[in-house]
Amino acid sequence: MAWRNLAWTRRPRPWPPRRPRSPSTAWRPKPRRGRRPRIPATRGSLQPAPAQPPGDPAVQASVSNGEDAGGGAGRELVDLKIIWNKTKHDVKVPLDSTGSELKQKIHSITGLPPAMQKVMYKGLVPEDKTLREIKVTSGAKIMVVGSTINDVLAVNTPKDAAQQDAKAEENKKEPLCRQKQHRKVLDKGKPEDVMPSVKGAQERLPTVPLSGMYNKSGGKVRLTFKLEQDQLWIGTKERTEKLPMGSIKNVVSEPIEGHEDYHMMAFQLGPTEASYYWVYWVPTQYVDAIKDTVLGKWQYF
Repeated sequence: MAWRNLAWTRRPRPWPPRRPRSPSTAWRPKPRRGRRPRIPATRGSLQPAPAQPPGDPAVQASVSNGEDAGGGAGRELVDLKIIWNKTKHDVKVPLDSTGSELKQKIHSITGLPPAMQKVMYKGLVPEDKTLREIKVTSGAKIMVVGSTINDVLAVNTPKDAAQQDAKAEENKKEPLCRQKQHRKVLDKGKPEDVMPSVKGAQERLPTVPLSGMYNKSGGKVRLTFKLEQDQLWIGTKERTEKLPMGSIKNVVSEPIEGHEDYHMMAFQLGPTEASYYWVYWVPTQYVDAIKDTVLGKWQYF
């Protein structure tokens, strides 16, 4: 029985320590027969898109507003409200843009050809000057008046021919300043409070009304141009007539004989000459600006 006691006293053999497996010998599921083994995607296979460098906020704003980022890069932009046909358009335009470039921008928004546009901001906007030169500020309202090509083509050709014949007849007549109906007003002489004139110059409309002139009855009259409302206000001592500029058919003028630095001007309010509203002693430097503001360069008069 000695061997049995010896067996009970034997200690168990210690199990060798388990070695950690390397990634190459790690267990992987066996692929099923007939199928391609699935290879797990490694981390970093999907690379994120490179971040774009931050750009100029003004340029990004111009792109979001539908403008060309290349044309306004590095240029100071100004917010404008374009008003045409009772519709407002908010745009951003470089402050160094000229009046001609502004018309191209309006054409891209409204479809109105530049030749048909009358753009006004404190008077008619000149095409050769920049917005900075005419002191356009952010949030300014730009009034646009004009007709599309379809509206112009709708004008009857016989009507244009009749107007040309009427002009030819007027040229055959004697000068207006010699006619009796005008002579009685001109014989009163130049008003003392009339605005000074600059002969041979062309200026924009002043910010104040044109005053100190005479009307057909010899009374004092003043002209106020309300560009925001597209109206011409003719004021006298008794009343003020508010005329939409679109209702004025024509504007005629002629230098006063002996005082060529002043003109006599008439606004045609109806279909015949009987509807002329005459204004005397208009400074010559404002004559072209008045015609462009009331009629626009696109009118065929």
